[in-house]
Amino acid sequence: MRRIVLASFVFAAALSSADAQTFSLEDLTRRAIERRAVETVNWGITAVNFDRMLQAAIHDAGAGVNQVVYWSRFLDSNNQTLTPNPDTIYLQPFFDTRDVGPIVIEIPPAEGGSITGTIMDAWQAALEDVGPAGVDKGKGGKYLILPPGFAGTAPSGYIVLPSMTYQGYALLRSAVKGSSDADVADAVVYGKRIRLYPLSQAGSQPETKFVDAAGRLFDSRIPYDLRFFQSLDRFVQAEPWLERDKAMIDPLRSVGIEKGKPFAPNDATKQILEGAAKEAQAWLSARYETAFPPYFPGRQWAVPAAPELMEVASTFYEKPNTYTVDARGLTDYWAFSTVKHLGAGQFYLMGIRDKDGQPLEGAGTYRLTVPADAPVSQYWSAVVYSRETHTLIRGASRLSRSSLNPELQRNGDGSVDLYFAPKAPAGKEANWVATDPASRFEVLFRLYGPRKPLFEKTWILTDVEKVD
Repeated sequence: MRRIVLASFVFAAALSSADAQTFSLEDLTRRAIERRAVETVNWGITAVNFDRMLQAAIHDAGAGVNQVVYWSRFLDSNNQTLTPNPDTIYLQPFFDTRDVGPIVIEIPPAEGGSITGTIMDAWQAALEDVGPAGVDKGKGGKYLILPPGFAGTAPSGYIVLPSMTYQGYALLRSAVKGSSDADVADAVVYGKRIRLYPLSQAGSQPETKFVDAAGRLFDSRIPYDLRFFQSLDRFVQAEPWLERDKAMIDPLRSVGIEKGKPFAPNDATKQILEGAAKEAQAWLSARYETAFPPYFPGRQWAVPAAPELMEVASTFYEKPNTYTVDARGLTDYWAFSTVKHLGAGQFYLMGIRDKDGQPLEGAGTYRLTVPADAPVSQYWSAVVYSRETHTLIRGASRLSRSSLNPELQRNGDGSVDLYFAPKAPAGKEANWVATDPASRFEVLFRLYGPRKPLFEKTWILTDVEKVD
C-alpha cells in the first residue's frame, strides 16, 4: 500500500512539474500581478473613490483639508462626482486629524432649515448620521471625531465618533424648500451655519473656511487605468493598516504599492496594471447589471445596494463572520457616501432598464409616470446619469426634475409624467430631462423624508416606458 501511495505521489509531482514548465517565470509573475491587480481594484475602489474626491477638492476647487467645499447653487454637469443630486445644496467638510488631533463638526438645529447627511471615515464607512434623521434628531450637535489610537478623554457635551482612519469627510445636504433663487440662497445660508475646527481651538471660536465649487469642474470619476493605483497608493501611505485588511499587504506589494515606499512600477508592470484595471471595470459593470433585486414585485426599480451591504452599513462593513468587500466595491463603483441608518432620511431607487427589461438608450424617448401622493415629507427627484461613468451628462441642458419644480405639469389625478430624451417632446418641456443620444443612461429616483407607504409598498413607482 505504501508503494502505491508513493508511486502516486511521484506521478503527481512529475505531472505538476510538467505543468509548471509550460509557464515561464515571467508568465507566472505577469499572471499573478494581473490577478492581484483586479482584486486590488475590487477591494480598494472605496478608498480611491474617497481620494478622488479629496484630490478634486484640493486641485479643482482650491480647498484644503479641514475646510468645507460647498456649492452655492444647484449642481451643473461640471460636478463629475458619482451620481450626485442636482436638486439639493451640497456641503462637504473634508477632515484630517493627523496634524491637529480630534476634529469637531457642528450641525445647527433644524430651525429655519435642516441638514441631512452622514459623517464618514476615509473608507466611507458611516460614523454617524446627522440632522433630523440622525443622532441629534434635529436639535443640532457637536460631533467630535477622534483619530485612530486616541488615548485621551473626550470632553463632555460632544457626540463622540472614534474613527479608524485619520482622514474622512461628511456629505451634507441643506434642504431646499423650492427651486427659486431665494430658496436656494436660504439653503446656502443655513448650510453655512455648520462649523469645522480642531478640538484644540474650541475655546477660541475658530473660523470655518468655506470654498465655493459652483461652476468649477469637480472631477472625481474613478479612472480605470494606472491612475487608480496611484490614487490607492496615496491612500495607503496616509492611513494605518486595519486588522481586517492586512491580508491585502502582500497582494498590494506585488502590484507595487507598499507603505513607506514610492509607487514606481516599470513599464511592463504599468501595462499589466492598465489592463487589469479595465478588466476590473468590466467585472464591476457586469455585476452591476444583475446584483440588485427588484424593490417592487414585477418592476425594474431596485435599491442599488447589495442586501449583504445593507446588513453591515451601521457596523463598518463587518460582522463576526462577514466582511463585504465585493458588495462595498460594487456600491462605490457607481456612488459615493454611505448612511448609518438606511431609509431614515432618504431612499434611493435605480432604474437601468425600461419596463420590458431593455437598457435605457440615450437616443430614445422614455416616459416615467410618478404616481400621486409620493410618500415623502420633503421632496422627490429623478436624475439622469451616464450609464458608463455614473456621472451627470456633460453639457446636458437639464439634469433632473423634482417635485420642487413649480413649473412641473401634473396630470388630473395628481401624477406626473417625466420624459427622458435628447430633445423635449412637444409641449412637455417642463417635465423633460436631457439624455445623450450617443450613450446609455440610468435614472436614480430619490425620496427625501420617505414615509411608510414606500416601505409597505402600497405606493409603487411605475417603470420607465419607451414611447417613441
